[in-house]
Amino acid sequence: YCASKFAVRGMTKVAAMELGPHNIRVNSIHPGGVLTPMVTEAGLEGDVANQVFGGVPLGRISQPREMATLAAYLASDDSSYSTGSEFVADGGMTAGFALA
Repeated sequence: YCASKFAVRGMTKVAAMELGPHNIRVNSIHPGGVLTPMVTEAGLEGDVANQVFGGVPLGRISQPREMATLAAYLASDDSSYSTGSEFVADGGMTAGFALA
């Protein structure tokens, strides 16, 4: 799992270097927990999700719309000077996780 995540980071940077001269931007999104149908089918919703994600600095799991708006921003000209970047959208989980 960790190796694949770092592979995405590496591929993002290499692709940005190779495609930048063609004015093609390459960025990656690194989400934390997202409340998708797969997550709810696994039973991670309501009180269970609050227990699992309550230690995240923002204190909750993200909604799919939050990842979609980030992707839309990166695809838009509003991010025209961003390439080779890793956008972490995990509610602060990688910054730290509060233990109850």
